[in-house]
Amino acid sequence: MKKSIAALLAAAMIAALTAGCGKTAEPAASTNESSSTASAAATADEAKTDGKTFTVGFDAEFPPYGYQDDNGEYVGFDLDLAAEVCDRNGWTLVKKPIDWDSKDLELGSGTIDCIWNGFTINGREDAYTWTTAYVDNSQVFVVGADSGITSKLDLEGKTVAVQADSSALAALTDEEDNEENLALAKSFAELIEVADYNTAFMNLEAGAVDAIAMDIGVAKYQLESRGGEFVILDDVLAAEEYGVGFKLGNTELRDTVQKTLDEMAEDGKFMEIAKKWKLEDSVVLGK
Repeated sequence: MKKSIAALLAAAMIAALTAGCGKTAEPAASTNESSSTASAAATADEAKTDGKTFTVGFDAEFPPYGYQDDNGEYVGFDLDLAAEVCDRNGWTLVKKPIDWDSKDLELGSGTIDCIWNGFTINGREDAYTWTTAYVDNSQVFVVGADSGITSKLDLEGKTVAVQADSSALAALTDEEDNEENLALAKSFAELIEVADYNTAFMNLEAGAVDAIAMDIGVAKYQLESRGGEFVILDDVLAAEEYGVGFKLGNTELRDTVQKTLDEMAEDGKFMEIAKKWKLEDSVVLGK
C-alpha cells in the first residue's frame, strides 16, 4: 500500500513539473513586457495613493473660488489650482468642504492639510504658515441697484449682512488701527452675520438687509450670475490679499506648494486657470 501511494505521489509531482515547464515555454519577450507594464502601472498607482493625498479645506459656497455646481461637483478657481499642484507632484487631491468658522479646528486636527479658498492673509499673518499672496482682493459693499445707496456713508441706519468669521467682518469689527471702519459699523442699524453669501443675497433680495459686505471677487461673480439687480459701491472697505494657509510651522508642505505655484506662474498655467474663472485682473503671483 505504501509503495502504491509513493508511486502515485511521484506521478503527481512529474505532472506538476511538466505543467510548470509548459508555462515557462511562452515567449520571454511577451512575459517581460507584461511584467514591465504591470510594474509601471503599480508604481503609478502607488505614487497617487500611497499616502500622498493633499486635502484642501474650502467653503463650498464661495464662488468662484470654491463651490458646488449644479451637477453636485466641487469646482472653482482655487480647486483648479490645487488640482494642478497635485498633478505636478503626483498627489491625490481630496476636496474637503468645511464650515468656515470651524476651519481652525479642521486644520489643527489634521483633517485638512491647508485652507485654500479665498483665504485672506492680512490680519492673520502670524496665525498660519502662508504661501506668498497670489490674488489681490478687496472688501466692498453690494446693494440693490435701485436702493438709492451710492456710498458707504449712505449705509447709516441700514442693516448690513456679512459672512461669519470673514475678512469683511474683521474689517468692520477689528479694533486695531481701524477707527474709520469701526465708526462706520457703529452707524449701521444692525450688522448681521450669516453662514454664507448665498444666504446673504437671499436676505438682500427679500429686503431683510440693505447691503452685504464681502470680497470683491465673489461679489463680481454673484452680480454676473444675477443680472443687473445689484451693484458694487465704489468705496473699498479694506484691501487684502489671498494666500494658502497651512498649520503654523508646516513649512515643508508649504514650500512644496509654493515652488509648484511659482512654476505654474512661470509657464503660464496659473494665468490660464485665472482666465477660465475671469480673475486674471486680480492675479499678483509672478507679476
